[in-house]
Amino acid sequence: MHATQILQYLKKHGQLADWEIASAMDMTLSNVRSSLTILSERGDISRCTVTRFLDGKPVEGMLCRVAGTIPPKAPGRKPST
Repeated sequence: MHATQILQYLKKHGQLADWEIASAMDMTLSNVRSSLTILSERGDISRCTVTRFLDGKPVEGMLCRVAGTIPPKAPGRKPST
């Protein structure tokens, strides 16, 4: 049940970290992570492990997006090729 809700949330909001999903959907991080594991095994999402530094301390989590989608290019100048 949570997996379907999380998939719909990712479709609407794009690429997000697991802790961002948990906070936005008012769910525990463990529930979100288990649902993301199910979605990843089914091939519905792509995920990778990331480490972000929040207020100087490392926070490990999963970065997820709907499978088959490509995030938009980062703004700014691009290196010349």
